[in-house]
Amino acid sequence: MKKNYALILGASSGFGKAISLALAEDGVNIIGVHLDRASTMPDVDQLIEDIKSKGAEAHFFNANAADSVKREEIISKTEKLLSENEDSTIKILVHSLAFGTLKPFIAENPDDAINQKQIEMTLDVMANSLVYWTQGVINRKLMKSGGKIYAMTSSGGSRQIEFYGAVSAAKACLESYVRQLAMELGKMGISANSIRAGVTNTPALLKIPNSQKIIQNALQRNPVGRLTLPDEIAHYIVDNYKRDSHWMTGNVINLDGGESVVEL
Repeated sequence: MKKNYALILGASSGFGKAISLALAEDGVNIIGVHLDRASTMPDVDQLIEDIKSKGAEAHFFNANAADSVKREEIISKTEKLLSENEDSTIKILVHSLAFGTLKPFIAENPDDAINQKQIEMTLDVMANSLVYWTQGVINRKLMKSGGKIYAMTSSGGSRQIEFYGAVSAAKACLESYVRQLAMELGKMGISANSIRAGVTNTPALLKIPNSQKIIQNALQRNPVGRLTLPDEIAHYIVDNYKRDSHWMTGNVINLDGGESVVEL
C-alpha cells in the first residue's frame, strides 16, 4: 500500500501546525521538524497525539532545521523510514520556518542595528535552508514525479515593514529559490511554489514590533474584513497536493482573501 509523507519544516505552530493536521486528516503521514524549548513541548506532544488520532504517522524532530548535521541525520532517518515500504514517498515538502532577527539596518546607536551574523542567520534559516533540504530529498530520490514543494512567503518579499528588513530579504530570496527549483525540477514532474498568505495571527507575527499596526492595516484592506486563517492555507495544500497540477510551478500564490489587491 502506497504511503504518502509530508516533510514539514516548522511543523509545531502557525502554518506548519495547521498544514500538518489537515494533511493528517487526509491520510498523509507527517515528518515534522521544529525547534521548541521545554516550555512549549507539551503543545508539540499534543500535536503529535492529534495527528496520530487521525490515523496518520507522526515522526517529529526537535532540531534546528538550518543545522547541516541535524539535517543530514533527519534525512537519513527519513530515508530509512521510507525504505520500509518501497512505494512510500515524500509527496509534500513545506518550508514554514519563521526564525529571524527583527532589527533596523540603521540605528542611532549602532549597537541597536542588525549585524552581519544576524543577517546571515536570518537568510540561512528562512531561505537557504529550502535549497539544502530539497537537495537532500531529491538526491536520495525520496520525492518522485507528482511531488509538491510549498514555501511560505509574505508580502515582505516585495514590500518593506519596519524592523523586517532581514526577514524581507529572506522572503525575496526564498521566492527566487522557488523559481529556480521550479525550473530545475520541472523535468522530474515536481512543482515548487511560494504561498503568500495574508496577514495571519501566528506567533511569528506577534514577534514583529508594532504588529498591531500590521493587523489593523490588514483588517482595513481585506475585502472580507478579517485576517487570514492558518487553516485556509492548509486546506489549499490539501486540495492541491494530490492533483496533477505540476504545470503550475514557479509562482507566488496569493491566499489572502483579496488583501493584496486593495490599496487604502
